[in-house]
Amino acid sequence: MEGQKPVRMFTLSTCSHCKAAKKFMNDSHIAYDFTDVDLLSRTEQAAVLEEIRKYNPQFSFPTIIIGRDVIIGFQEAEIRKALGI
Repeated sequence: MEGQKPVRMFTLSTCSHCKAAKKFMNDSHIAYDFTDVDLLSRTEQAAVLEEIRKYNPQFSFPTIIIGRDVIIGFQEAEIRKALGI
């Protein structure tokens, strides 16, 4: 999608809400980057958790960053609004 805000998601590979968020992005043809935090090495996890803390101190998943908007959990209406779709 041209002019799309960057989308970054922090997810867990076993999280049903995270899977739903990825499915929504895929089905909507939204380009996104994601990190399955639970699949990282301990060293990588520590670095990523520090990054997540800036957006979501509760460390709940998924943590979705769309442009300047931070959405905690799979909140389809909020995601659509942030993406302008």
